[in-house]
Amino acid sequence: MPTPKQMEKLAAEATPRPAPSAPAPDASLPAEYWESVLKDPRADTTDAQMRQRRLCEFQRHILRVSCRRCERIVEIQTADAVRLYGRNAIWKDVAQRLLDNTCRQRTGGHEEDGCWPTFETP
Repeated sequence: MPTPKQMEKLAAEATPRPAPSAPAPDASLPAEYWESVLKDPRADTTDAQMRQRRLCEFQRHILRVSCRRCERIVEIQTADAVRLYGRNAIWKDVAQRLLDNTCRQRTGGHEEDGCWPTFETP
């Protein structure tokens, strides 16, 4: 049987400690946070700008596009995309071709046919 001092010690250890306080949901974030977000190279490019870039402008090793309709994901190495479609090919067109080559959503209707690309950054 533990002594009263040992029981107090065990009780103190079992008591949950408060977690470190997190900022309130409506509290402003520290300036260091926003500075790191804005220094991130991905902050400079919008989604529309990324779609219009040529393959030779990408620094990433892997390019990824997914379909909003059938949820397929197609990845291709940048070097392979350049070899197959050329350095000056626009990423939007290449991504659409990659999805269309293996599309399973053919209905015959012009508006509804094929895949609907979503451009992702791996």
